[in-house]
Amino acid sequence: MKENKVSIQINRPASEVFDFTINPANTSKWIESIEKEETNEWPVKIGSVYRNVDAVGKWDEYTLAGLEKNKLFELASREGGYHVQYTYTSVSDQISMLEYFEWMDEGELENPFSQEALNNLKIVIELTASNFLV
Repeated sequence: MKENKVSIQINRPASEVFDFTINPANTSKWIESIEKEETNEWPVKIGSVYRNVDAVGKWDEYTLAGLEKNKLFELASREGGYHVQYTYTSVSDQISMLEYFEWMDEGELENPFSQEALNNLKIVIELTASNFLV
């Protein structure tokens, strides 16, 4: 698979979903394969670096390639080739749609993102989002 797209409706405003998902302190709360994530600066801007580590200690680095407040968040792997884009759409004042799209410039996705991960995000943010926002 060269690309993968999953989406979910979340019962929170797009601004809350955006703030929650761009904050590296929250990533391990909803993506089980990530133990910790950090960034080289806060608030982030185009060019900021995100680093995350998995359960076996493997670090990956990504550069913030696209950012539009409450609408778009895009990362590109530092070694190139892999991209992920979050798109946030307001359905109403209290409901948003999150689309997660990932792709490879060449080759195949090794571990495509699952709907289960977005389901985890929905549960975490709907139950406790206000506790994690910056």
